[in-house]
Amino acid sequence: MNIREILESKGKRKLSMVSAYSYFEGKFAQEAGVDIILVGDSIGTLVMGKKDALSVTMEEMLWSLKAVRRGARNGFIVADMPFGSYQSSREKAVDNAISFMRHGANALKIEGGYETADLIKYLVERGFPVMGHVGITPHHANLEGGYQIQGRDEKSVKRLIESVSDLEDAGAFAIMLEIVVEDVAARLTSSSSIPTIGLGSGRFCDGQFLRWHDLLGVNDESEPIYVKKYASLKETIVNAIREFDTDVKTGRFPVEGNAFEGTEEI
Repeated sequence: MNIREILESKGKRKLSMVSAYSYFEGKFAQEAGVDIILVGDSIGTLVMGKKDALSVTMEEMLWSLKAVRRGARNGFIVADMPFGSYQSSREKAVDNAISFMRHGANALKIEGGYETADLIKYLVERGFPVMGHVGITPHHANLEGGYQIQGRDEKSVKRLIESVSDLEDAGAFAIMLEIVVEDVAARLTSSSSIPTIGLGSGRFCDGQFLRWHDLLGVNDESEPIYVKKYASLKETIVNAIREFDTDVKTGRFPVEGNAFEGTEEI
């Protein structure tokens, strides 16, 4: 997968995108054949147990990116620019973008529409592929009083239309639409020449994204209606650890076959 193929997929086939935060997650995503792997700043809540993504640092994102790249050596990886990595200056944004690209990212994702379009254009002109992100944008949630479904009123729809147009003009190669009313997302998708990738934005986007912990049923702390669980790994994991705990305490593990006699290889 590359930028050209992503752009050419518009109107021809749907794109799949999943998150990954570690070596095996990246490895499994590549083996499954997904088009795009997102190293998201949702690592803050889903991996590190933070209350939100705002405190995720560049150092934490780079650690995750490098681990995912080791697992997905041939995958197309998009790295989230975390809060604080691009807001203070264009120079800082460029420096952080360089760090991401040098450590394995194929592209970057930046939240915001019309308000970040100038920065995205600046980065694209300097050779950085950028995916836009509109709708619910966690970096701007405090300005909007929390997380609100987007596209429910005329003002919100107008802002989304303006943002998608500005991001397209800025040179973004794709746009994530997060929690946008379905018919509005369909309208944005049909009016844009670049692919839209939906998260909770209905059936008519050019692609779909789910987070690793949600689609595999690991996250038991929230179950939004837009998530389809393809497995229930939380139950499988807890049951496996419980069985191990019981085996250790009752002497069923380890057994003779789990011990070295001196002639074996590891």
